Amino acid sequence: MVKEEDTVKNRVSIRDVAKRAGVSIATVSRVINRSPSVKKKNREKVLEAIRQLNFVPSVSAQRLASGRNNVVALIIPRYEGIFYSFYALELLRGIGTLCDSLKLDLLLHLANGRSNFNLSGIGAAIFADIIGNRHQLDFILERNIPCVVINNYFNEDNVSCIAIDNFKGAQMAVEYLIGLGHFKIAHITGDLVTQAAQQRLEGYKSTLKNRGLSIEDDYIIKTDYSRGQALQAAEKLLSLKYPPTAIFVASDSMALEVMNVALEKGLKIPQDLSIVGFDDNPSALYGKVSLTTIKQPLIKMAEEAVKYVDAVMKGKETSVKKMVLSPELIIRDSCCPPKNF
Repeated sequence: MVKEEDTVKNRVSIRDVAKRAGVSIATVSRVINRSPSVKKKNREKVLEAIRQLNFVPSVSAQRLASGRNNVVALIIPRYEGIFYSFYALELLRGIGTLCDSLKLDLLLHLANGRSNFNLSGIGAAIFADIIGNRHQLDFILERNIPCVVINNYFNEDNVSCIAIDNFKGAQMAVEYLIGLGHFKIAHITGDLVTQAAQQRLEGYKSTLKNRGLSIEDDYIIKTDYSRGQALQAAEKLLSLKYPPTAIFVASDSMALEVMNVALEKGLKIPQDLSIVGFDDNPSALYGKVSLTTIKQPLIKMAEEAVKYVDAVMKGKETSVKKMVLSPELIIRDSCCPPKNF
């Protein structure tokens, strides 16, 4: 009969695995917890040591040490009107639906950019963009909690991300307008603290430059994505001595505000002014003129994020994920060739 004390004494520990593999205990822990940040060579050494020593990690010990389970934290930067935001609502719909299907619990955290949050019970984290809260991402990475950033592409090797090609989306919008014969094309930007707004602006500028058209400072109005600032931007553009014949707007909600301003001024859409938005917000279908827009696959981005963290938590995925999704031009009724074209 083997005494319990002898069994405990002879049990292989994580220290034994680290010694056999020639790595630190922390590295062994990261491998056991399926962190994608471990180098391939070290991962293979640890797995071989585990096989040789017939080491079986204690599930209860892992849970106690990490405090993790099947809870996925969705971390959204806090901003005015977040729960009226098409972007935020689509992410909640996509992430929430798939979490429910995969039997994962969803925790919503609104990041104010100043503090961290309680990680107790967190199995994974999804960041809905990084805006003033990079320290929270670093906080998660340092603790080897599976995570992914969406709507923001990172070149860093240890950050998984799923983004949308905003540059390409802007190119598609401007190329379409130029193809209709427009040469006086303005752009109302989103908040340039976001990577998405920056890339849409760069895509706009790059396309004009590549097509031999000048970039007019008066034709670029910077906003914070709000409808109030979109209204002011539209007033400013349409009051110019030589107003644009077309406007590419960084979001559909702002584009609809631009459309309202133009119609109130007696302009006809699209005969007097063509407008292209960005999002494919369902509300764009029900304005006075259906809006031509750039569709971004928000639901797919959300679902890919959930699938990834779920796979990492279950040990089915160990690599860092990098994905860029393509947008799509949706042609409706808000654009036509300019007058006298």
